[in-house]
Amino acid sequence: MTRSIIDPITRIEGHLRAEMEVENGVVTNAWMSGGCFRGMELVVENRTPDDAAQIVQRICGVCPVSHAHASSIAGEKSYGITISNNARIIRNLVEGAQFLHSHILWFYNLCALDYVNPINGLSADVDAAIDLAKELGTSNTSDLHAVAARLTKFAENKQLSIFSGNWFDSKDTVGYLLPPEADLLLTSHYLEALTMQAKASEIAALLGGKMPHIMTSTVGGTMFVPTEEKLDDLWGLVNELYDWAAGTLVQDSLALVPYYKDAFTFGKGCGRYIAWGVFDDPSFEMNKRYLPAGVLGDGLKLSDVDEDKIHEYVGHSWYVGNSDLNPREGVTDPEYTEYDVKDRYTWSKSPSYDGQAMEAGGLSRLLVAYKRNVKFVVDAIDGVLETLGVPGQIEVLQSTLGRTAARQIETVYIAGLMKDWVKELIAAIKSGDSEYFRTPARTTGEGTGFWEAPRGALYHTEHVKDGKITGYQIIIPTTWNIAPINAKGEHGPVEQALIGVPVEDVEKPINALRTVHSFDPCTACAVHITEPKTGKSFSTVTSPWGVK
Repeated sequence: MTRSIIDPITRIEGHLRAEMEVENGVVTNAWMSGGCFRGMELVVENRTPDDAAQIVQRICGVCPVSHAHASSIAGEKSYGITISNNARIIRNLVEGAQFLHSHILWFYNLCALDYVNPINGLSADVDAAIDLAKELGTSNTSDLHAVAARLTKFAENKQLSIFSGNWFDSKDTVGYLLPPEADLLLTSHYLEALTMQAKASEIAALLGGKMPHIMTSTVGGTMFVPTEEKLDDLWGLVNELYDWAAGTLVQDSLALVPYYKDAFTFGKGCGRYIAWGVFDDPSFEMNKRYLPAGVLGDGLKLSDVDEDKIHEYVGHSWYVGNSDLNPREGVTDPEYTEYDVKDRYTWSKSPSYDGQAMEAGGLSRLLVAYKRNVKFVVDAIDGVLETLGVPGQIEVLQSTLGRTAARQIETVYIAGLMKDWVKELIAAIKSGDSEYFRTPARTTGEGTGFWEAPRGALYHTEHVKDGKITGYQIIIPTTWNIAPINAKGEHGPVEQALIGVPVEDVEKPINALRTVHSFDPCTACAVHITEPKTGKSFSTVTSPWGVK
């Protein structure tokens, strides 16, 4: 038996370690350790819900909009507010812009280098690469001859720049398998993605005042009031993003399939999924969101969300005791002991739903939307399965490459919805609707914001008395995914996904890395603390890596 450790895992947000036991070329056990320790919930104590909607965005620079909206929804429920239709549309647009930014960033600039070797593209026949783009039906807006020349300069200077530090030399026989022409084409899209994700953030800044950490979304609606000029800019950016996304993302995902079919055979995880839903329709019902809420149990059986079934266990995390509480009653008392996979080994708690580990993320949202019969999603998934030669076999998506590819369907769906929302906003304004903000009906209450960040199910809950927060808790997507062993002895979703992954090169276990990246972890968000009774901070707690 051999130990294989990836520490730190790069091309993610935050600090994450994967430790695996490998026997006969297969992972037989795994432990994920979140190395970040943070205290954002403590900061909002005794502040207003409006303050919280701004402050909690600082949890993350990649998904701040989602935190603002989840916090705002919690505040609106506490205050008895239902936001206006214009505010709903504007929130959808700024949230959609963040989703597009995050998805494009993740697929091309964080995840793709597990499959694409830009240096191999140096030996490509450029004209054949152009023909390949036509064959795949993927857009080709870059001058591939210029991209090849640019790569050549990188190689000649022995400065790989943004492509450095990767495992292109992995000895795994399932290492990097794309032909040079595909490597060149997808590298060109990697470079285009740097520009396109910036355009998505430009939309968020246009609607939010700046990005990251927008200023216009607040409890009660939005402070953004559109002008004709801004709507023109918005329309142009939304259409440009849609055209690019529709011409690259799904096609490039499918381009990987002939060479990495094995990645459909491992990485399933726990096989159960949660989605709180995102992008409200006029009804504001979670189950009717454009990406609806739902829980998929064993066999992908669909049920509605029940907040009372959510718990967080700390028995294998660096906190006092072995509590397994609903977050509305949560107690967080940190106590670092030592890194020990047989005892406590992470700062991340272990959330469960009805006592079971659950996966959150793009695949979860897509599977729930499929079960809720969202037409675009059903048609797109059925089309992809047909292309893969496995019609109707949705379980194929429950895998490392399936999880990676499915999220691209969502990206194109959201890009198309944003075109519809701009039209809807223009129509509302032309009708004379000028309402963007509503005031509180009360100043004491409690509320929960069920929402989604790009990485999955996001939960903010707060208690408010006389306009001031007396208690606040957050569970973010990666907390679900990198959860340690839960109260029933069950590994978390990423740990389960790693078990069974083939590993030949224990020094550079590329398939394990692909599996972890398929979840797009964000440990900067995942670890949080609060001790409302004392107001105590814990900045001097030492991590297992010696950081205070």
